[in-house]
Amino acid sequence: MDKAKCSWCQDGGPIEKYHDEEWGRPCHDDRLLYEYLMLEAMSAGLSWSLMIKKRDIFHACFADFDEQKVATFGEADYDRIIAYPGMIRSRRKIEAMTGNARCFIQIQKEYGSFDRYLWHFTNGQTIIYRCHLEGERLTRSELSDEIAKDLKKRGFKFLGSILVYSFLQAVGIINDHEPHCRLFDEIGGTIR
Repeated sequence: MDKAKCSWCQDGGPIEKYHDEEWGRPCHDDRLLYEYLMLEAMSAGLSWSLMIKKRDIFHACFADFDEQKVATFGEADYDRIIAYPGMIRSRRKIEAMTGNARCFIQIQKEYGSFDRYLWHFTNGQTIIYRCHLEGERLTRSELSDEIAKDLKKRGFKFLGSILVYSFLQAVGIINDHEPHCRLFDEIGGTIR
């Protein structure tokens, strides 16, 4: 086991690669933010490792996470996606991806970018929760509650506070790398 990495990621495969190359790094690219947000929505009730393993399938089904294209999807697209080999067969989730794309685009129009909208909640800062340094594992916070509530008000589906917290970890708004992980110090953040 590599002591310079988070203990949860050391599978020698896709989860470790995701940790090493993506997870927790501050993200400011709207396309990636949309992808991460939609992966979280698809993960409702399922494991994150399954989302990583099915990521190529999601790319194929959801136009490489192009929110402009996904926003135009209709019945024929839903049927095509449900029939795609290996796809999660939840029509409600698949239909929600179209609605979520439309909501995402509305935020882009309102704020100039989804990135600007998202990072305004922390004034552009990555957060480290003091309790995380003391070994406590959070699954939600006041911040994730606030953002989830706002996203719901804007019409997003399948994005409650726990999934939003996971999203905030993924995109580097919350630094939840284990303190011994080399990425913890590399990413840094403001302690709250």
